[in-house]
Amino acid sequence: MHRVLIVEDEESIRAGLTDLLDIEGYETAVAVDGQEAMEKVRQWHPHLVLLDLMLPKSSGFEVCRFIRKQHPEIFVLMLTAKNEEMSKIAGLEMGADDYMTKPFSVSELMARIKTHLRRAASSSAALEPDTLEFGDVRVDFKRYEAVRGKLHLDLSAKEFQILRYLAGRPGEVVTREDLLQAIWGYSVDNMPTTRTVDNQILKLRQKLEKDAAAPIWIKSVRGVGYKFDPEGSPGD
Repeated sequence: MHRVLIVEDEESIRAGLTDLLDIEGYETAVAVDGQEAMEKVRQWHPHLVLLDLMLPKSSGFEVCRFIRKQHPEIFVLMLTAKNEEMSKIAGLEMGADDYMTKPFSVSELMARIKTHLRRAASSSAALEPDTLEFGDVRVDFKRYEAVRGKLHLDLSAKEFQILRYLAGRPGEVVTREDLLQAIWGYSVDNMPTTRTVDNQILKLRQKLEKDAAAPIWIKSVRGVGYKFDPEGSPGD
């Protein structure tokens, strides 16, 4: 049974989400502030966290940063009452895998939860490798470990997922829309800005490439998307 941690300080929303997820067959736990959330993550190790942005004691940003550093395999869906684009971007840059703005559609929330958990369960599909080596980089996708030379690489869960998806299609051009659907779980009629993908690719290059400005492994295809070059040949 999948475990979902609900981090929400508003009692009515917290109770409603708990009832909904219990009915759907998920095992749930709750936290009412940021400090309790981090302790629950340490002890209970959920598969997915529904994380409110505005929390007492420690903010959703701080909780998200903690999860990404200590438990990168946990999926984080951030909930925020703010409509400002910068709040959403900041959440994603802190490591949130997805976000929804309050008030949100219950059916859409459940669809995203099911999509992300289903994808996590099938992440070991034959198309996508369990391990990967290129240049001086070695990646273990099952252990969420990556090194370049002797340097440990602090990749987020999202960065592991993107790299694995690209590496499973060597030399093939993958569009930004493909990545938004396959990695973020968006539908065609619910696409955010593709800048989300570009920002994640940039951070991934900064960790994997010797020169992120002249990448040889993850290459851009202008106006289309990206491709993984297992040979690491110079030039885009």
